[in-house]
Formats: sequence, structure tokens, C-alpha cells
Amino acid sequence: MRLSKELKLRLLLGLFVGLLVGMNLLGNKITTLLGISVSVSIFMVPLTFLITDIVEEVYGKDEVLQFIIAGVATIVIMMAYTALFVILPPNERFEHNEAYSTIFGSSLRIMTASVIAFLLAQLHDMWSFAFWKRKTKGKALWLRNNLSTWVSQAIDTLVFMMIAFYQVSDRFTFAFIIQLSIPYYLFKLVFAALDTPFVYLGVHWLRGKEAEAPVA
Repeated sequence: MRLSKELKLRLLLGLFVGLLVGMNLLGNKITTLLGISVSVSIFMVPLTFLITDIVEEVYGKDEVLQFIIAGVATIVIMMAYTALFVILPPNERFEHNEAYSTIFGSSLRIMTASVIAFLLAQLHDMWSFAFWKRKTKGKALWLRNNLSTWVSQAIDTLVFMMIAFYQVSDRFTFAFIIQLSIPYYLFKLVFAALDTPFVYLGVHWLRGKEAEAPVA
């Protein structure tokens, strides 16, 4: 079955929102990559920028803005439900309320940090991608994709880390968070570079066989 451009766009929106929910609910787990402590959400965050760059290349800023609005609204709704479900008293048959509250209660600050960092980073990425598209006259997609993502990922990383972890304990000072953020950011840069071929594939897939010019 041949997918229409409208269905492809909806699939990308569903994936985009799903990644955001996953980042916020699952991202408080810390793992180790090459000896560096990072959130497991590092495998999901770069994909959100990949999706918005693909969409902006084909449809322009207005469509990306709709993705951002949908993403922010979803995170805010999830935050409200999470807070409500943590507060609600458990049934006597539910024996894991303490663990439930520990896991999902800690997600509230993570979600707050995530929604603010996400909004600022994605708005910058949307603006920056359009800026570099004008400067390159629609050429060098690989350059536009990386230039916009590099700065946006820095914004996302620093804002998120400061809001989520600053002063959660005496150890989490400004300097310590910067120290944690640098290797985390470098990992994001690597992922951003690796996803460049997928930007081209995504744009080709979204456009399909139509030869119309991309929206500026």
C-alpha cells in the first residue's frame, strides 16, 4: 500500500509525540556508555530533532511549530496525570505504591525540566534550520541539519540538566552539572552526525514521488 504524504506526516507526528512521552517516563534511569554516566533518553532525544528537521525541510516552519505545540501539550497533560496518580490513595490490593510513587513522583521534576528544555531547544532548532536554509539557498541539507542541531542540543542539555538536577543534593552544584553536561552533550553530537544520512532518507520518503519544491 502506498502511503500518502498526509499519512506519512501523521506517522511522524505520532512517533515524535511517542518519543517525548518515552523520554519523560523512562529517562530518569542512568546507564553507562564508554565509562560516562548518561540518561537512557539519549537514545531518543536525537530522533526528535531528526523528525522536525525532516518535516521542516519538506513542509516548512509552520508544520514544525504544530509538532512542537502537540509535543508540549502532551507532556503537560502527562505531568498532570502523573501528579494525580501519585497522589491518589492505593487500593489495599496494590502492594507497590511506594515504588510507584518513587519512580513516577521523581518524574515530575524531570518532566518540568524536559518540557522547558524541549520547548526552547525545538524553537531554536526550527528558527536555526530556516536561517541556514536561507543562507545556503536550500542546499547542503547535511550542513543545515547539523548546524541547527548542535546549538539546539546544547540548549536542551544545559537547560534540562540545570532544572532537573541543580541542588537536588549538595553535590549537584553549577560546576558539577556543567561537568556532567559536557560528555552528555558530546554523545548527542555524535548521534546527530550519525543521523545525517537518515535526514536525507526521511526527506526522500516524506516527499515521495512528488517533484514539488520544498516549502521555505
